[in-house]
Amino acid sequence: MLSKARLALLVSSFAVLPWVASTVSAGQTPAEIRTPRPPESPRINGPKIYGARPGHPFLYRIPCTGDRPIRFSVAGLPSSLHLDSASGIITGTAPAAPGQFMLTLRAKNAKGKTSRPFKIVVGDTIGLTPQMGWNDWYTFYAHPSDSLVRGAADAMVASGMADFGYQYVDMDDAWERKPGSTDPQLGGPPRDANGNILPNAHFPDMSSLTAYIHSLGLKAGIYSGPGPLTCARFEASYQHESADAHQIAAWGFDLLKYDWCSYRTIAKSNDLADLELPYRKMSGFLREQDRDIVLNMCQYGMGDVWKWGREVGGNSWRTTGDLGAVRGGALPGFYAVAFANAEHSAFAGPGGWNDPDYILIGTVGDALNSARPAKPTALTAGEQYSYMSMWSLMASPLFFSGDMSKLDPFTLNILCNAEVIDIDQDSLGKQAKIVRKTDQEFILAKPLEDGSVAVGLFNLTQQPRTLSFDYAEVGASGRQRVRDVWRQKDIGSFANSFKGQVGAHDVLLVKLTPR
Repeated sequence: MLSKARLALLVSSFAVLPWVASTVSAGQTPAEIRTPRPPESPRINGPKIYGARPGHPFLYRIPCTGDRPIRFSVAGLPSSLHLDSASGIITGTAPAAPGQFMLTLRAKNAKGKTSRPFKIVVGDTIGLTPQMGWNDWYTFYAHPSDSLVRGAADAMVASGMADFGYQYVDMDDAWERKPGSTDPQLGGPPRDANGNILPNAHFPDMSSLTAYIHSLGLKAGIYSGPGPLTCARFEASYQHESADAHQIAAWGFDLLKYDWCSYRTIAKSNDLADLELPYRKMSGFLREQDRDIVLNMCQYGMGDVWKWGREVGGNSWRTTGDLGAVRGGALPGFYAVAFANAEHSAFAGPGGWNDPDYILIGTVGDALNSARPAKPTALTAGEQYSYMSMWSLMASPLFFSGDMSKLDPFTLNILCNAEVIDIDQDSLGKQAKIVRKTDQEFILAKPLEDGSVAVGLFNLTQQPRTLSFDYAEVGASGRQRVRDVWRQKDIGSFANSFKGQVGAHDVLLVKLTPR
């Protein structure tokens, strides 16, 4: 468990939280921080619905902002689950029989109290809302370690990210041993005499690592692939799929990213059956384990994976290539990825999500030359607001992949706006549809469970523009209360249509609620 001394040190490192003046990077003008400071009284964040399989281990950290200490309570908690009232961490085992359990999460501190409904759905489907967390790839590339991953988990708590719903701490490639390597830290037999995969020397005790992450109320993710080798040429799962699924579960991991890479040498063709086979096989073995393990299918959109990813057991599926390797032109590369991902809205929903890759802001590495040191993003403030807005409207998994040890106030302002995250985590589980796309503008609209509609107006030009939409275009009518979601401030009441000024490469993200 995170010691009090360690926690105090981490909190002091993030004493200037994201609701103060900041800069995007050296040499740029000060960036406007739009996210208001959270209130001192408690606010419970994150999803309102959560899927679990019967009788499996259960772990959930109630995301809650507000002055600490906070005392938590839960009404309606099944008897197989236990709440730590000081930390807000729920542990135990999911109820043995399928069913829906209506809970009320409560939080109280010296400044006030709050509550939030929370439904646990025990059944076959997990991942009822998009996963949120951090992945190490665009920070560490082929050089992760136990200590770096633990440090990221610590930072997720100390920075406040966990209080907004970020929960997965994912190791990507290069935790395994590397066949043929002469580096004593990486080489050696990749498997033991029983065929069980072995981690390299940078990961001395996987069970201890996952136990540490779990002690913080967070979840642990790991990486492999269906081919003989991973993308970085480390040991993968080909012909050891059952053993690897068992080992991943025994170590205590909660998510598997399964990356195509060298399986291209195994697949006989690009026929649908060959594309589906490795994912169908691994998902079957994961389902046999005595724990819930989310399957993130990473195969870059081949064979229109959005049409069949759910059927073969995926909880999310990459729809494009690696975002970090997409070269930008007039617009940064994430726009092209978003435009492509947005086309597949009909295929996303509870249990399975279109994945356009990670959120690459803050201090982040160079995917085209991973040997270069990480540096602050070159994206403008408006582009970063646009990035996070698009991903949330598209009900995408929200995985930050920048350096967790170098989180700055502006980056946290982008990642940690509770109302923006509520759009992503909405229980209805709808991905926004494209309302309009031209060379000058891009408009997305997402229906929400409460009958409101979230709309993103994206200016694709280098000059400020006035963007507009008619309510009929976004599925609304009559008079609507319009709220600026980033600023968490009502703009006013408008009938039939709305228009607003949007900066260059920026966004106006609004929520329409019937009057």
